[in-house]
Amino acid sequence: MRRAVKDFLAAAGLKLSDPNLAQTPQRVTEAWADEFLDGYGRSAAEVLGERFPVSKAGQRELVVVTGLHYRSMCPHHLLPYSGRATVAYLPGKSVVGFGKLSTLVDLFAHRLILQEELARQVALALKTHLHSPATACVLEAEQSCLRLRGGHQHDAVTHAEAYEGKLRRDSALRRELWARIGKKKK
Repeated sequence: MRRAVKDFLAAAGLKLSDPNLAQTPQRVTEAWADEFLDGYGRSAAEVLGERFPVSKAGQRELVVVTGLHYRSMCPHHLLPYSGRATVAYLPGKSVVGFGKLSTLVDLFAHRLILQEELARQVALALKTHLHSPATACVLEAEQSCLRLRGGHQHDAVTHAEAYEGKLRRDSALRRELWARIGKKKK
């Protein structure tokens, strides 16, 4: 990776003798390997590992976490996007700690992934690994691709939603979710 970054800089006509660029290949390699692509090294099953039992009554009540900050990279242009996630699920027989939900979002966000696919992967992982009958992931983001390139839509905010199970089919349950996160959804 370091060699590729060095070759990229040289191909762009930049002089690696510039003191500001001398360590750039190493810095870029470390950032990508340790921060932007580290989501490939773990699985959703690992991240959601420890579970806690929930009562029958708890199996009928949504668990919702809002305001989860995340950052990711667009696979089309290798430009960053960042935003806030809302994750929700109806417990099966168990729940996970709230921090695990944040870690799950980061697991998928730290891959080259479209915002829409990120939402789908989080909702599907909750359904699959927690055996949840209803899951959702709602993302909003500031996409560098849209804000800095082409139309230069500096204020644009993108939204992606994914629902599994009852939250996909049950509009009343989905309205309950949107009421909890403070937005109106038809």
